[in-house]
Amino acid sequence: MTATFPQSLPDKMAWPTVISRPQMTHPKKVIAIGDSLVYGYGDSEGGGWVERLKLGWMNPQQPGPVLYNLGVRGDGVEQVTHRLEQEFLRRGELRHRTPDLLIISVGINDSARAGRPTGRPVTALDRFEQGMDRLLAEAGQLCPVFFVGMVPVNEAAMPFANILYFSRAEQVRYCDVTRRLCESHGVPYLDLFEDWSQHDEGWMCDRLCSDGLHPNALGYQAILKSVKAWQPLMNAMH
Repeated sequence: MTATFPQSLPDKMAWPTVISRPQMTHPKKVIAIGDSLVYGYGDSEGGGWVERLKLGWMNPQQPGPVLYNLGVRGDGVEQVTHRLEQEFLRRGELRHRTPDLLIISVGINDSARAGRPTGRPVTALDRFEQGMDRLLAEAGQLCPVFFVGMVPVNEAAMPFANILYFSRAEQVRYCDVTRRLCESHGVPYLDLFEDWSQHDEGWMCDRLCSDGLHPNALGYQAILKSVKAWQPLMNAMH
């Protein structure tokens, strides 16, 4: 007996239509970790450059990267290294996900001298170099890293908190170490110290608080402008 088959399937046996749905994409998670320059201290108007940057991405209808501000006033390189991994692992939001980018900004507190302009450094330069090398190495194991440098201080306003002396000469030494280590670790470095130093004294002092250390609202606006014009970071965020 020869079997015969219908020329076509009845309508009720037709294959179901497959509806193509766009794949859900999740915005990138970005951590900014460091000291008061990340925290935004001194900017009573906008909360600092990190907060100002974040505000542009808070619209659910046009979501941008998710930016976490993990700045702590007074932190040096060792304190940031100590809390880096746990802070990173707790900011993934979704299960089995971790942040996509790290922005680090630290070093100014390490450069201070205690008691007098020639006093003991808060973090000796060789110890700072070892600590920064470790921080960049550990950060690089987590995700791509970007580094935002410090801004020049107003030495005429020292001492800070009646005990700490910050100077541009010391800043240069600590910036040089940081820049060199960033280069060796392949970490893009935004040199705010060099950028601000291209301006005159009045321009710089107008962008610092009366304590001579922290940027004011105008200063953080200037930092934000530099960050937004920094193509390596902006390209990585989007």
